[in-house]
Amino acid sequence: MGFIGWIILGLVVGVIVKAIMPGRVGGGWVTSLVLGVVGAIVGGWIGDLLFNKGDMRFFSIGSWLLAIVGGLVVAGVYGAITGRNKSSA
Repeated sequence: MGFIGWIILGLVVGVIVKAIMPGRVGGGWVTSLVLGVVGAIVGGWIGDLLFNKGDMRFFSIGSWLLAIVGGLVVAGVYGAITGRNKSSA
């Protein structure tokens, strides 16, 4: 799957991350979508390094899991850096 495929997958992952971590991602839907795209690309890159699976397909469960985990990690790091917590809501 190419770079564009990971971006499209990342947009979907952004919605999933917003649903899983609603209090951790500030900035609304645009931020969630951007974090999802970055997370999917990071997840795909790490998966390629760890599993040497450069030929992952869009509809592969492995691609989706890597993208979701990458999105959650990126959203968690973003939340830690920006200091977003539930007490400020």
